[in-house]
Amino acid sequence: MAIIAPDIGIDLGTSNTLVYVRGKGIQINEPTLLIVSGSEKRTIKAIGQDALSLVGRTSAGDVAVRPLQEGAVKDFDLTEAILKYFIRKAIGVSHLIRPRAYITVPSRISSVERRVIREAAVSAGARRNAIHLIDKPFASAYGSGLPVFAPEGSMVVDVGGGTTEVAVIALGGTVLSRSIPTAGIRMDAVLVDFIKHDHNMLIGDRMAEDIKIDWGAALPVAEERKVVVRGRDLITGLPQTAEISSNRFYEALRGPCLMILETIREVLDKTPPELCGDILRKGIYLMGGGAQLYGLDRFLASELGLPITLARDPMLTAAAGVGNMADNSEILHRLTRANFMRDENR
Repeated sequence: MAIIAPDIGIDLGTSNTLVYVRGKGIQINEPTLLIVSGSEKRTIKAIGQDALSLVGRTSAGDVAVRPLQEGAVKDFDLTEAILKYFIRKAIGVSHLIRPRAYITVPSRISSVERRVIREAAVSAGARRNAIHLIDKPFASAYGSGLPVFAPEGSMVVDVGGGTTEVAVIALGGTVLSRSIPTAGIRMDAVLVDFIKHDHNMLIGDRMAEDIKIDWGAALPVAEERKVVVRGRDLITGLPQTAEISSNRFYEALRGPCLMILETIREVLDKTPPELCGDILRKGIYLMGGGAQLYGLDRFLASELGLPITLARDPMLTAAAGVGNMADNSEILHRLTRANFMRDENR
């Protein structure tokens, strides 16, 4: 039995949660999702990947729940349960000293929400006085290898599941940031609404996500194709199929893409001139699972007139960032002085 649990980094996302274990790398990459039955006395039937496989196939009374919505904790008990499950799955339970944890959080959440996440992590098995909540844009920038402690500005756009985070990083902290609830899950909802409105057909969230991944685009596709979509007819209630032009998905997703673009412009407008010069020279770094939408990097580059660099592993950057902190605890003294660290225990 190991006496001291290894340090861990947790990228706690609305769509997916990743857990990095010191010295071992990313051990968990599963949906932040539970299947729950009952209303008053709830019973958890499945968590993570097991829950995803049951979505749309559960019996009456069972519901799929995402305990985090738009980056904020909406259900404390289920957030605690999912954190406990992932932590135990990653490092086990046979430790006398609990792990030190670095956990990503959206830059816009309040101090109350930060305390909620901190308490959920403690209840899930993390060491109370060694929980460090780190703004996700900073973690993504650090995990991408950007010079976050240097006296130069780096602009990061992290398109996650529940939120898109736009931030300017310099000297070990976040100079300014903006977070909007427009990201991967919102794109899925837009596709559901589009098909419901234009074809009187209801599709599930998993079908919408598959369409986004396979056919979604931020730019018009040169070779237009017909896509067969299956769902339920809203009038007859019977199964139905529809052939939809691939460019119609681009038109549906244009709204969320424009909102991301506008948020970047707002942050650039408030960025100090010296840091703007750095961004003009280096460009903008795009990361997060939602950043993999086809053509999003080229769309932003054409509209902003700036180079856009898509991270090599966009979905893993934040987890790599908190993982690097777990691997290199000696830099903790630098992190605690940075303005992105807000330790309520101080």
